[in-house]
Amino acid sequence: MPALAVARELRRRGHECFFIGTRHGLEAKLVPADGFPIEWIESGGLKRVGAMRALRTLAQLPPAVIRVMLLLRRRQPAAVFSTGGYVAGPVMLAAGWRRLPLVVMEPNAIPGMTNRRAARWVTRALVNFPEAARFFRRDRTELTGLPVRDEFFSIPPKPRGQELTVLVTGGSQGSRTLNLSVLGSVPLFRAAGFPVSFLHQAGASQYAEISRLAEQAGLPGRVVPFLDDMPAAFAGADLIVCRAGGTIAEVAAAGKPAILVPLPFAADDHQLRNAESLAKVGAARLVLDKEMNGKRLFEEVTKLASEPEALERMGEAARRFARPGAAQRAADVMEEVARRPSTVPSVAKQSC
Repeated sequence: MPALAVARELRRRGHECFFIGTRHGLEAKLVPADGFPIEWIESGGLKRVGAMRALRTLAQLPPAVIRVMLLLRRRQPAAVFSTGGYVAGPVMLAAGWRRLPLVVMEPNAIPGMTNRRAARWVTRALVNFPEAARFFRRDRTELTGLPVRDEFFSIPPKPRGQELTVLVTGGSQGSRTLNLSVLGSVPLFRAAGFPVSFLHQAGASQYAEISRLAEQAGLPGRVVPFLDDMPAAFAGADLIVCRAGGTIAEVAAAGKPAILVPLPFAADDHQLRNAESLAKVGAARLVLDKEMNGKRLFEEVTKLASEPEALERMGEAARRFARPGAAQRAADVMEEVARRPSTVPSVAKQSC
């Protein structure tokens, strides 16, 4: 999503952009839907994967690099933009050999392996968390935040009503931990007579099961497989319960209090570091995945709701964390590096 936001801004300024990705990644759906061309490569991860998958990824690397070299020779991009990830590896090597300017945008407090490996070569590094700046050269690093749709920044504060509205989202794929925690909390909220309503994005693969169980449990609110209008869902929520990946930038832009449950298998525990960063400034509550269940969710929600102005203070702290204009600034930097010859190897997943 951040790469798409930057590509849209570059397109608005009259530039042509293309993406490089895999057919099984989320980019396969999102990029063509936004009207951008995409070139395909085969690539996989190396961290926290089994031996067979790691060997398969290593075998895919040489042909992927060769394919990207041919793509770059044919398309002649003026600069490369990357948000990291395993798909960026082959593009890094190919773009480095062609000595193309590289701008990386690091969304996490701890950069992923791809961006860490390329840190000393990048032309510019745009970071979302101050903690990430130490991994890149100081004179090439800028704290810009992460591109977020304008609709999130325009969400007004929501007055508390008689009922607390809780938005629960585990991302497009859903979260088993969050799904089961919501179901487990229902009898506790009912027994306490606590007025709560859930808008629960369960994920497409788990929706049928979770919606059936939610109906049996008498879940107050509704369960959906996917939310097409996330800004509207944020606007109607008093509290967000979510993972600690890219959603954090949306939480900050919307100025919403949150309970963050980091994905425990995220590379380098980057989601935990992201959540710690927001919790440190009072914008969120951090609950480890292994500690989250129906009882803990009930306790966290009711405790926050019982503290006068607690949710409002958290929302204000989240808003201070937000940095509007990240996509525009990234596009500025891309134009700047594309105008001058590069003396630094460059690497990327997405190319513009």
